[in-house]
Amino acid sequence: MSNATLTISSKNYSSWSLRGWLLCRMAGLDFDEESVATDDAEARQELLLLSPSVRSVPRLTHGNVTVWDTLAIAEYMAEIAPKAGLLPADQAARAHCRAVSGEMHSGFYNLRSALPMNLKARHASFKIFSGARPDVERIKTIWTECLEKYGGPYLFGPKPTVADAMYAPVCTRFRTYAVPLEPALSAYCETIFHWTLMQEWTQGALIEPDEIVELEVEF
Repeated sequence: MSNATLTISSKNYSSWSLRGWLLCRMAGLDFDEESVATDDAEARQELLLLSPSVRSVPRLTHGNVTVWDTLAIAEYMAEIAPKAGLLPADQAARAHCRAVSGEMHSGFYNLRSALPMNLKARHASFKIFSGARPDVERIKTIWTECLEKYGGPYLFGPKPTVADAMYAPVCTRFRTYAVPLEPALSAYCETIFHWTLMQEWTQGALIEPDEIVELEVEF
């Protein structure tokens, strides 16, 4: 049994659980998964209010350390596994990575509300309400700037970083809701979908029996 435990909720719906899980796996941490039932009050709050800071999930317990905020998990992983490359080696790129990751962590509420993560769903077309469109365009701008500056295929170069863990759920949202993307951005999403860790998470999501009616979009 590992001395680390990551508490998560639904693999199909919980974008914050996905981020925390990716960060721990990227760091090479050996951990046990502990799932919180989706009828747990705080787990549902995390899913339905789309909050990044509900203490239940994701929550990492590692020895005598407990960390429950996604960015705090990212920084902790970068501290204990510096060779994993969760943050770029270059100082300016590292600052840029932290900035775009923080923007995802604290912003884009309209996007998260309008396009909740649902890995099992796939819509041929979907009308995005006007309030979420600026969020979509801002994310496209972030991705374009990073891919052009650092050369891809990930946001900060040839290997995934904290930023890719933070934006991976957005790639799934764009696929679920058929958000039109420029070729370079579509290629970035395909890179994320073919990432071994994302494929592993997705396989787990697809076999989940639970459904949360409030997060099933009707149109």
